[in-house]
Amino acid sequence: MSTPLPVALNRLVASNLAAQSAEQLSLAAVPIVAVLALGAGPGEIGALATAQTLPFLLLSIPFGLWADRSSRRRLMAGCELLRGASLLGLLLAVLAGQLSLPLLAILGFIGAVGTVGYSVAAPALLPALVPSAALAQANSRLELARSAAFAAGPALAGALVAWAGASAAFVLAAMLSGAAVVLLLRLHEPVRAPAAPRHPLLELRDGAQLVWQHPLLRPILLTAVAWNIAWFVLQAAYVPYAMRALGLDAAGVGFTLAAYGSGMVAGALLAPRIVARLSFGHAILLGPLVSVAAMATMVATLAWPRGVLAGASFFLFGFGPIIWTITSTTLRQTVTPGAMLGRVSAMFLTVNMGARPLGAALGGFVGAQWGEAACLWLALAGFLVQAAVIAASQVRVLLRLPTPAG
Repeated sequence: MSTPLPVALNRLVASNLAAQSAEQLSLAAVPIVAVLALGAGPGEIGALATAQTLPFLLLSIPFGLWADRSSRRRLMAGCELLRGASLLGLLLAVLAGQLSLPLLAILGFIGAVGTVGYSVAAPALLPALVPSAALAQANSRLELARSAAFAAGPALAGALVAWAGASAAFVLAAMLSGAAVVLLLRLHEPVRAPAAPRHPLLELRDGAQLVWQHPLLRPILLTAVAWNIAWFVLQAAYVPYAMRALGLDAAGVGFTLAAYGSGMVAGALLAPRIVARLSFGHAILLGPLVSVAAMATMVATLAWPRGVLAGASFFLFGFGPIIWTITSTTLRQTVTPGAMLGRVSAMFLTVNMGARPLGAALGGFVGAQWGEAACLWLALAGFLVQAAVIAASQVRVLLRLPTPAG
Protein backbone atom coordinates (compact mmCIF):
# COMPACT_ATOMS: atom_id res chain seq x y z
CA MET A 1 0.00 0.00 0.00
CA SER A 2 1.39 3.44 -0.92
CA THR A 3 1.83 6.04 1.80
CA PRO A 4 -0.34 9.18 1.44
CA LEU A 5 1.90 12.00 0.26
CA PRO A 6 1.62 15.62 1.43
CA VAL A 7 0.50 18.55 -0.70
CA ALA A 8 3.99 20.06 -0.41
CA LEU A 9 5.41 17.11 -2.36
CA ASN A 10 2.89 17.61 -5.17
CA ARG A 11 4.01 21.22 -5.47
CA LEU A 12 7.65 20.17 -5.52
CA VAL A 13 6.93 17.56 -8.21
CA ALA A 14 4.99 20.09 -10.32
CA SER A 15 7.79 22.64 -9.91
CA ASN A 16 10.34 20.00 -10.90
CA LEU A 17 8.35 19.11 -14.01
CA ALA A 18 8.14 22.77 -15.05
CA ALA A 19 11.82 23.44 -14.30
CA GLN A 20 13.07 20.30 -16.04
CA SER A 21 10.87 21.01 -19.07
CA ALA A 22 12.23 24.56 -19.30
CA GLU A 23 15.77 23.21 -19.15
CA GLN A 24 15.21 20.52 -21.79
CA LEU A 25 13.45 22.98 -24.12
CA SER A 26 16.34 25.42 -23.94
CA LEU A 27 19.06 22.75 -24.17
CA ALA A 28 17.47 21.42 -27.35
CA ALA A 29 16.57 24.80 -28.88
CA VAL A 30 19.93 26.56 -28.42
CA PRO A 31 22.03 24.28 -30.70
CA ILE A 32 19.23 24.21 -33.29
CA VAL A 33 19.14 28.02 -33.32
CA ALA A 34 22.95 28.17 -33.40
CA VAL A 35 23.05 26.00 -36.51
CA LEU A 36 20.11 27.59 -38.33
CA ALA A 37 20.71 31.25 -37.48
CA LEU A 38 24.47 31.40 -37.00
CA GLY A 39 25.77 28.53 -39.13
CA ALA A 40 27.46 26.88 -36.16
CA GLY A 41 29.44 23.70 -36.74
CA PRO A 42 30.52 20.86 -34.43
CA GLY A 43 33.25 22.97 -32.81
CA GLU A 44 30.89 25.80 -31.92
CA ILE A 45 28.20 23.42 -30.68
CA GLY A 46 30.81 21.69 -28.53
CA ALA A 47 31.81 25.05 -27.05
CA LEU A 48 28.19 25.82 -26.21
CA ALA A 49 27.81 22.42 -24.55
CA THR A 50 30.96 23.08 -22.52
CA ALA A 51 29.56 26.41 -21.30
CA GLN A 52 26.38 24.64 -20.18
CA THR A 53 28.38 21.94 -18.37
CA LEU A 54 31.02 23.97 -16.52
CA PRO A 55 28.70 25.22 -13.73
CA PHE A 56 28.10 21.63 -12.63
CA LEU A 57 31.82 21.18 -12.00
CA LEU A 58 32.50 24.66 -10.62
CA LEU A 59 29.45 25.36 -8.46
CA SER A 60 27.89 22.12 -7.25
CA ILE A 61 29.97 22.06 -4.05
CA PRO A 62 29.38 25.76 -3.17
CA PHE A 63 25.65 25.32 -3.76
CA GLY A 64 25.69 22.18 -1.62
CA LEU A 65 27.23 24.09 1.28
CA TRP A 66 24.69 26.87 0.74
CA ALA A 67 21.80 24.39 0.77
CA ASP A 68 22.94 23.05 4.15
CA ARG A 69 23.14 26.54 5.66
CA SER A 70 19.93 28.20 4.41
CA SER A 71 16.42 27.60 3.12
CA ARG A 72 16.53 25.07 0.32
CA ARG A 73 13.21 26.29 -1.05
CA ARG A 74 14.47 29.88 -1.36
CA LEU A 75 17.71 28.67 -2.95
CA MET A 76 15.76 26.70 -5.55
CA ALA A 77 13.42 29.62 -6.27
CA GLY A 78 16.32 32.05 -6.64
CA CYS A 79 18.20 29.70 -8.96
CA GLU A 80 15.11 29.13 -11.07
CA LEU A 81 14.64 32.91 -11.34
CA LEU A 82 18.21 33.09 -12.63
CA ARG A 83 17.47 30.44 -15.25
CA GLY A 84 14.29 32.31 -16.23
CA ALA A 85 16.31 35.50 -16.64
CA SER A 86 18.72 33.73 -18.99
CA LEU A 87 15.78 32.48 -21.05
CA LEU A 88 14.33 35.99 -21.27
CA GLY A 89 17.75 37.16 -22.38
CA LEU A 90 17.72 34.59 -25.18
CA LEU A 91 14.24 35.71 -26.21
CA LEU A 92 15.22 39.39 -26.30
CA ALA A 93 18.35 38.57 -28.32
CA VAL A 94 16.26 36.69 -30.89
CA LEU A 95 13.66 39.46 -31.14
CA ALA A 96 16.33 42.16 -31.45
CA GLY A 97 18.33 40.21 -34.00
CA GLN A 98 21.42 40.34 -31.76
CA LEU A 99 22.13 36.62 -31.42
CA SER A 100 25.78 35.58 -31.39
CA LEU A 101 27.67 32.50 -30.31
CA PRO A 102 29.40 34.26 -27.38
CA LEU A 103 26.02 35.54 -26.15
CA LEU A 104 24.50 32.05 -26.42
CA ALA A 105 27.43 30.67 -24.42
CA ILE A 106 27.15 33.33 -21.70
CA LEU A 107 23.40 32.95 -21.32
CA GLY A 108 23.73 29.15 -21.44
CA PHE A 109 26.28 29.34 -18.61
CA ILE A 110 23.96 31.55 -16.52
CA GLY A 111 21.01 29.21 -17.11
CA ALA A 112 23.11 26.22 -16.11
CA VAL A 113 24.07 27.96 -12.85
CA GLY A 114 20.35 28.00 -12.03
CA THR A 115 20.05 24.35 -12.96
CA VAL A 116 22.90 23.39 -10.63
CA GLY A 117 21.42 25.15 -7.62
CA TYR A 118 17.99 23.64 -8.22
CA SER A 119 19.41 20.15 -8.79
CA VAL A 120 21.50 20.21 -5.62
CA ALA A 121 18.78 21.57 -3.32
CA ALA A 122 15.81 19.48 -4.52
CA PRO A 123 16.96 16.06 -3.21
CA ALA A 124 18.10 17.75 0.01
CA LEU A 125 14.65 19.32 0.51
CA LEU A 126 12.64 16.17 -0.21
CA PRO A 127 13.30 14.30 3.11
CA ALA A 128 11.96 17.32 5.01
CA LEU A 129 8.63 17.06 3.16
CA VAL A 130 7.80 13.34 3.39
CA PRO A 131 8.22 10.59 6.01
CA SER A 132 11.16 8.24 5.51
CA ALA A 133 8.83 5.36 4.61
CA ALA A 134 7.57 7.35 1.61
CA LEU A 135 10.96 8.47 0.26
CA ALA A 136 11.11 5.88 -2.53
CA GLN A 137 7.57 6.73 -3.63
CA ALA A 138 8.35 10.46 -3.52
CA ASN A 139 11.58 10.03 -5.50
CA SER A 140 9.62 8.04 -8.09
CA ARG A 141 7.29 11.01 -8.51
CA LEU A 142 10.20 13.40 -8.97
CA GLU A 143 11.95 11.13 -11.45
CA LEU A 144 8.74 10.59 -13.40
CA ALA A 145 8.50 14.35 -13.85
CA ARG A 146 12.12 14.49 -15.00
CA SER A 147 11.60 11.56 -17.35
CA ALA A 148 8.57 13.20 -18.94
CA ALA A 149 10.60 16.37 -19.52
CA PHE A 150 13.46 14.38 -21.08
CA ALA A 151 11.04 12.50 -23.32
CA ALA A 152 8.98 15.47 -24.52
CA GLY A 153 11.25 18.53 -24.21
CA PRO A 154 13.65 18.01 -27.15
CA ALA A 155 10.89 16.99 -29.57
CA LEU A 156 8.75 19.97 -28.54
CA ALA A 157 11.68 22.35 -28.93
CA GLY A 158 12.40 21.11 -32.44
CA ALA A 159 8.74 21.40 -33.44
CA LEU A 160 8.41 24.94 -32.04
CA VAL A 161 11.57 26.18 -33.75
CA ALA A 162 10.46 24.61 -37.06
CA TRP A 163 6.85 25.86 -36.91
CA ALA A 164 7.00 29.18 -35.08
CA GLY A 165 10.65 30.17 -34.81
CA ALA A 166 13.15 30.25 -31.97
CA SER A 167 11.25 32.90 -30.02
CA ALA A 168 8.32 30.52 -29.42
CA ALA A 169 10.58 27.93 -27.79
CA PHE A 170 12.17 30.49 -25.48
CA VAL A 171 8.79 32.04 -24.58
CA LEU A 172 7.43 28.65 -23.51
CA ALA A 173 10.63 27.79 -21.60
CA ALA A 174 10.54 31.13 -19.73
CA MET A 175 6.87 30.62 -18.85
CA LEU A 176 7.61 27.14 -17.50
CA SER A 177 10.53 28.49 -15.46
CA GLY A 178 8.26 31.17 -13.99
CA ALA A 179 5.65 28.55 -13.13
CA ALA A 180 8.33 26.53 -11.31
CA VAL A 181 9.16 29.57 -9.16
CA VAL A 182 5.49 30.25 -8.31
CA LEU A 183 5.00 26.63 -7.23
CA LEU A 184 8.08 26.80 -5.02
CA LEU A 185 6.90 30.00 -3.36
CA ARG A 186 3.64 28.23 -2.44
CA LEU A 187 5.52 25.31 -0.89
CA HIS A 188 5.93 25.22 2.89
CA GLU A 189 9.41 24.18 4.03
CA PRO A 190 9.71 22.97 7.64
CA VAL A 191 11.93 25.22 9.72
CA ARG A 192 15.38 23.80 10.48
CA ALA A 193 17.39 24.57 13.56
CA PRO A 194 20.18 27.05 12.75
CA ALA A 195 23.56 25.36 12.39
CA ALA A 196 26.58 26.48 14.35
CA PRO A 197 28.92 28.58 12.19
CA ARG A 198 31.86 26.58 10.85
CA HIS A 199 34.48 27.10 8.17
CA PRO A 200 33.17 25.89 4.77
CA LEU A 201 36.26 23.72 4.24
CA LEU A 202 35.54 21.87 7.49
CA GLU A 203 31.97 21.23 6.37
CA LEU A 204 33.22 20.05 3.00
CA ARG A 205 35.72 17.72 4.68
CA ASP A 206 32.97 16.22 6.83
CA GLY A 207 30.80 15.57 3.78
CA ALA A 208 33.66 13.97 1.82
CA GLN A 209 34.60 11.76 4.77
CA LEU A 210 31.01 10.63 5.18
CA VAL A 211 30.67 9.67 1.51
CA TRP A 212 34.03 7.89 1.29
CA GLN A 213 33.94 6.09 4.62
CA HIS A 214 30.29 5.04 4.63
CA PRO A 215 29.93 1.40 3.54
CA LEU A 216 26.74 2.17 1.60
CA LEU A 217 27.52 5.57 0.10
CA ARG A 218 30.99 4.74 -1.26
CA PRO A 219 29.87 1.86 -3.54
CA ILE A 220 26.95 3.95 -4.80
CA LEU A 221 29.38 6.72 -5.76
CA LEU A 222 31.87 4.35 -7.44
CA THR A 223 29.09 2.59 -9.32
CA ALA A 224 27.77 5.91 -10.61
CA VAL A 225 31.25 6.98 -11.75
CA ALA A 226 31.82 3.74 -13.69
CA TRP A 227 28.33 4.00 -15.22
CA ASN A 228 28.84 7.58 -16.41
CA ILE A 229 32.23 6.81 -17.95
CA ALA A 230 30.81 3.80 -19.82
CA TRP A 231 27.70 5.72 -20.91
CA PHE A 232 29.70 8.56 -22.43
CA VAL A 233 32.05 6.15 -24.16
CA LEU A 234 28.91 4.84 -25.87
CA GLN A 235 27.62 8.36 -26.57
CA ALA A 236 30.86 9.30 -28.29
CA ALA A 237 30.48 6.45 -30.78
CA TYR A 238 26.77 5.83 -31.19
CA VAL A 239 25.62 8.37 -33.80
CA PRO A 240 28.40 7.70 -36.34
CA TYR A 241 28.10 3.96 -35.65
CA ALA A 242 24.32 4.02 -36.15
CA MET A 243 24.57 5.88 -39.45
CA ARG A 244 27.54 3.95 -40.86
CA ALA A 245 27.04 0.42 -39.57
CA LEU A 246 23.30 0.26 -38.90
CA GLY A 247 22.31 2.28 -41.96
CA LEU A 248 20.04 4.65 -40.02
CA ASP A 249 19.21 8.11 -41.29
CA ALA A 250 18.75 11.13 -39.02
CA ALA A 251 15.13 10.22 -38.30
CA GLY A 252 16.10 6.64 -37.46
CA VAL A 253 18.81 7.80 -35.08
CA GLY A 254 16.31 10.14 -33.45
CA PHE A 255 13.82 7.29 -33.04
CA THR A 256 16.36 5.08 -31.27
CA LEU A 257 17.41 7.93 -28.97
CA ALA A 258 13.76 8.70 -28.17
CA ALA A 259 13.42 5.15 -26.83
CA TYR A 260 15.67 6.26 -23.96
CA GLY A 261 13.07 8.74 -22.72
CA SER A 262 10.31 6.15 -23.12
CA GLY A 263 12.30 3.72 -20.98
CA MET A 264 12.78 6.40 -18.31
CA VAL A 265 9.04 7.02 -18.11
CA ALA A 266 8.26 3.30 -17.93
CA GLY A 267 10.89 2.75 -15.23
CA ALA A 268 9.67 5.67 -13.13
CA LEU A 269 6.08 4.41 -13.33
CA LEU A 270 7.00 0.85 -12.32
CA ALA A 271 9.64 1.68 -9.71
CA PRO A 272 7.27 1.79 -6.69
CA ARG A 273 5.96 -1.72 -7.49
CA ILE A 274 9.46 -3.06 -8.06
CA VAL A 275 10.73 -1.61 -4.78
CA ALA A 276 7.71 -3.05 -2.95
CA ARG A 277 8.23 -6.58 -4.30
CA LEU A 278 12.02 -6.92 -4.04
CA SER A 279 14.40 -6.55 -1.15
CA PHE A 280 15.81 -3.03 -1.25
CA GLY A 281 19.31 -4.24 -2.11
CA HIS A 282 18.04 -6.25 -5.07
CA ALA A 283 15.96 -3.28 -6.26
CA ILE A 284 19.12 -1.14 -6.33
CA LEU A 285 21.08 -3.90 -8.09
CA LEU A 286 18.43 -4.12 -10.81
CA GLY A 287 19.49 -0.86 -12.48
CA PRO A 288 23.16 -1.81 -12.98
CA LEU A 289 22.20 -5.31 -14.19
CA VAL A 290 19.72 -3.90 -16.71
CA SER A 291 22.46 -1.55 -17.92
CA VAL A 292 24.66 -4.57 -18.67
CA ALA A 293 21.78 -6.17 -20.57
CA ALA A 294 21.22 -2.90 -22.46
CA MET A 295 24.87 -2.68 -23.52
CA ALA A 296 24.94 -6.36 -24.47
CA THR A 297 21.94 -5.66 -26.73
CA MET A 298 23.86 -2.82 -28.38
CA VAL A 299 26.92 -5.05 -28.85
CA ALA A 300 24.61 -7.61 -30.50
CA THR A 301 24.11 -5.11 -33.34
CA LEU A 302 27.70 -5.89 -34.39
CA ALA A 303 26.42 -9.32 -35.46
CA TRP A 304 22.84 -8.28 -36.32
CA PRO A 305 22.91 -4.65 -37.49
CA ARG A 306 19.30 -3.75 -36.81
CA GLY A 307 17.98 -0.40 -35.70
CA VAL A 308 15.31 -2.09 -33.61
CA LEU A 309 18.03 -3.66 -31.44
CA ALA A 310 19.61 -0.24 -30.91
CA GLY A 311 16.20 1.14 -29.93
CA ALA A 312 15.67 -1.73 -27.50
CA SER A 313 19.09 -1.02 -26.01
CA PHE A 314 18.25 2.63 -25.37
CA PHE A 315 14.86 1.71 -23.91
CA LEU A 316 16.63 -0.55 -21.40
CA PHE A 317 19.16 2.21 -20.69
CA GLY A 318 16.26 4.46 -19.76
CA PHE A 319 14.34 1.83 -17.80
CA GLY A 320 17.04 0.33 -15.55
CA PRO A 321 19.05 3.41 -14.60
CA ILE A 322 15.96 5.42 -13.64
CA ILE A 323 15.17 2.70 -11.08
CA TRP A 324 18.79 2.96 -9.93
CA THR A 325 18.43 6.75 -9.59
CA ILE A 326 15.26 6.42 -7.51
CA THR A 327 16.54 3.69 -5.19
CA SER A 328 20.10 4.97 -4.77
CA THR A 329 18.87 8.52 -4.11
CA THR A 330 16.42 7.19 -1.53
CA LEU A 331 19.21 5.27 0.21
CA ARG A 332 21.50 8.29 0.11
CA GLN A 333 18.81 10.52 1.64
CA THR A 334 18.13 7.94 4.34
CA VAL A 335 21.69 7.38 5.57
CA THR A 336 22.86 11.00 5.27
CA PRO A 337 22.20 13.29 8.26
CA GLY A 338 19.72 16.01 7.33
CA ALA A 339 22.22 18.78 7.99
CA MET A 340 24.60 17.31 5.37
CA LEU A 341 22.17 16.45 2.57
CA GLY A 342 23.07 19.45 0.43
CA ARG A 343 26.82 18.93 0.34
CA VAL A 344 26.54 15.14 -0.09
CA SER A 345 24.14 15.65 -3.01
CA ALA A 346 26.58 18.18 -4.48
CA MET A 347 29.50 15.76 -4.19
CA PHE A 348 27.64 13.08 -6.09
CA LEU A 349 26.66 15.59 -8.77
CA THR A 350 30.21 16.93 -9.11
CA VAL A 351 31.85 13.51 -9.36
CA ASN A 352 29.28 12.24 -11.84
CA MET A 353 29.62 15.31 -14.05
CA GLY A 354 33.40 15.02 -13.88
CA ALA A 355 33.22 11.42 -15.09
CA ARG A 356 31.29 12.41 -18.22
CA PRO A 357 34.00 14.32 -20.12
CA LEU A 358 36.44 11.57 -19.15
CA GLY A 359 34.17 8.97 -20.74
CA ALA A 360 33.59 11.13 -23.82
CA ALA A 361 37.33 11.71 -24.28
CA LEU A 362 38.08 8.02 -23.80
CA GLY A 363 35.38 7.07 -26.29
CA GLY A 364 36.66 9.60 -28.81
CA PHE A 365 40.24 8.30 -28.51
CA VAL A 366 39.31 4.63 -28.75
CA GLY A 367 36.92 5.30 -31.63
CA ALA A 368 39.57 7.24 -33.56
CA GLN A 369 42.21 4.55 -33.00
CA TRP A 370 40.23 1.32 -33.37
CA GLY A 371 36.76 2.23 -34.61
CA GLU A 372 33.25 2.42 -33.15
CA ALA A 373 33.05 -1.33 -32.51
CA ALA A 374 35.92 -1.04 -30.01
CA CYS A 375 33.95 1.66 -28.19
CA LEU A 376 30.98 -0.69 -27.85
CA TRP A 377 33.14 -3.42 -26.31
CA LEU A 378 34.85 -0.90 -24.01
CA ALA A 379 31.46 0.43 -22.88
CA LEU A 380 30.30 -3.12 -22.15
CA ALA A 381 33.39 -3.65 -19.98
CA GLY A 382 32.59 -0.45 -18.11
CA PHE A 383 29.01 -1.49 -17.44
CA LEU A 384 30.23 -4.87 -16.19
CA VAL A 385 32.52 -3.03 -13.77
CA GLN A 386 29.73 -0.87 -12.36
CA ALA A 387 27.51 -3.91 -11.84
CA ALA A 388 30.35 -5.78 -10.13
CA VAL A 389 31.08 -2.88 -7.76
CA ILE A 390 27.53 -2.67 -6.41
CA ALA A 391 27.05 -6.46 -6.39
CA ALA A 392 30.14 -6.91 -4.21
CA SER A 393 29.06 -4.26 -1.69
CA GLN A 394 26.90 -4.31 1.43
CA VAL A 395 24.17 -2.55 -0.54
CA ARG A 396 23.21 -5.79 -2.29
CA VAL A 397 22.22 -7.56 0.95
CA LEU A 398 19.93 -4.81 2.28
CA LEU A 399 16.48 -6.23 2.98
CA ARG A 400 14.98 -2.81 3.61
CA LEU A 401 16.04 0.79 4.06
CA PRO A 402 18.31 1.37 7.06
CA THR A 403 17.19 3.46 10.01
CA PRO A 404 17.25 7.12 8.93
CA ALA A 405 20.28 9.11 10.04
CA GLY A 406 19.78 11.89 12.53
